[in-house]
Parts: sequence; C-alpha cells; structure tokens
Amino acid sequence: MIIGFIIWTVVSFIFVVIGISCLRAKEPVGFFTFAKPPTVTDIKKYNKAVAILWFVFALLLEFLGLPFLFCEQNSPVFTVIVLGAFLLVIAIIISYIFIEKKYRV
Repeated sequence: MIIGFIIWTVVSFIFVVIGISCLRAKEPVGFFTFAKPPTVTDIKKYNKAVAILWFVFALLLEFLGLPFLFCEQNSPVFTVIVLGAFLLVIAIIISYIFIEKKYRV
C-alpha cells in the first residue's frame, strides 16, 4: 500500500502548489472551475485566505491518507478514508463560501 500512499501524497502536494500559486497571485484567484473570480475588497488578504484554505486542505488530506501505510489491501478502513475525503471536500467548499462572503465587494 506504499504506492497508494505515494499517489495520495502527490495529490496533496498538488494542492500545496495550488496554494502557493494563490499566495503569489496579483489578481483575485478563482476557486470553482470555470467561474470568474469575485470582485474583492482586499486582493492580497483574499488570496492569502484562499491559499491557507488550500494548505489546510492538503495537510488534512495527507493525514487522511496515513492509513495507507498501515492497512492491508481491501481493508474496511478505506471506506472511512473515502468518506473522510468526501466530507473534507464539502468542508473546503463551505469554508470558501465564508471567505468569499467576507471579502466580496
């Protein structure tokens, strides 16, 4: 299951890279695919908040993947991992809605 953990780590790293690109952006960053970024009051603070959101998501996703190191293939624990990832995605969407509401003009 080491390969599964490595793939999980690569995906988490991709979210860290997204967070870094949000942090360095000069214009407001978009969150949802194919949606225009909102007009915000403070671009720098908004981008920093979105970047932190991506960093926290990547960290929690990585912790969620730790059972890959200890469980055998087809373990029932993987159901918990999948449900946890699903709930984590819902949590990031809700968190972004609060961020957008806070900085929207």
